Amino acid sequence: MNNLSGVGLGLRREMLRELCGQLPDTVDFWEIAPENWIPLGGSYHKVLTQFTKANNFVAHGLSLSIGSPDPLDINFVKEVKHFLNQHNILYYSDHLSYCSGNGHLYDLMPIPFTEEAIHYVSDRIKQVQDILERPLLMENVSYYAAPGKELTELEFTQGVLQESGCLMLLDVNNIYVNSVNHGYDAEEFLANLPTDRIVYGHIAGHFNEAEDLIVDTHGADVVEPVWKLLEKAYEIHGVFPTLLERDFNIPPIAELLLEVEQIRKIQHQYQQSEIKGTIKNAMRSA
Repeated sequence: MNNLSGVGLGLRREMLRELCGQLPDTVDFWEIAPENWIPLGGSYHKVLTQFTKANNFVAHGLSLSIGSPDPLDINFVKEVKHFLNQHNILYYSDHLSYCSGNGHLYDLMPIPFTEEAIHYVSDRIKQVQDILERPLLMENVSYYAAPGKELTELEFTQGVLQESGCLMLLDVNNIYVNSVNHGYDAEEFLANLPTDRIVYGHIAGHFNEAEDLIVDTHGADVVEPVWKLLEKAYEIHGVFPTLLERDFNIPPIAELLLEVEQIRKIQHQYQQSEIKGTIKNAMRSA
């Protein structure tokens, strides 16, 4: 099933016991990290297959390491392709960062914002897309330092999207986090992203370390400024499918579904605004 719309939720193995083999029908699509499922067989494979046969799924990777100085892990990409085919998953995304260099780094490291890096990353994205025979989605990431910076984050992101031809997973929380940590205008950043490349979005919670330092944790509820930025994203780009991420401090499913419904409420609000605007324009033209 490949139709992506509405509101999504990240599926974590910690949720399986509470879900009891049944996914809530109030969630339109689910997201999984292939690395957390590929090695597993037995009951885990059986449950996931049951879920993916009956529900829309996307895959969001953790270790593609698209900006790494190490050679691309071709065998891993082929494993991901098999996993996507096995579960009929069209969209596969990963982070516009890297997590390996002479070994695994256990964190998402920032790619230098340079023209050279744009060319390097774009070539690797094209290689991945050729192997997968699918579009690759790149997610804008949170970062805490910008070594070797020659371009802005926006210029670098625009450059990779244009040169590689890849699609985008738009993380609204990461834009907010970076705008505070690096002192830029989050709405201006949003407004300069290409609407036609955005496939779906992420929204999540974070931790305020200080007034000018936010840590992107995915371990808390979404805060009001991020909800407001999501509204602005819909105003600029139209309503796109949006998924709630929660990676730890995972509350009961009922609590997560409250935030899922908050996303849906905002989507409905802007969809109604779009409809009213279309009707008004039609009446003016009549």
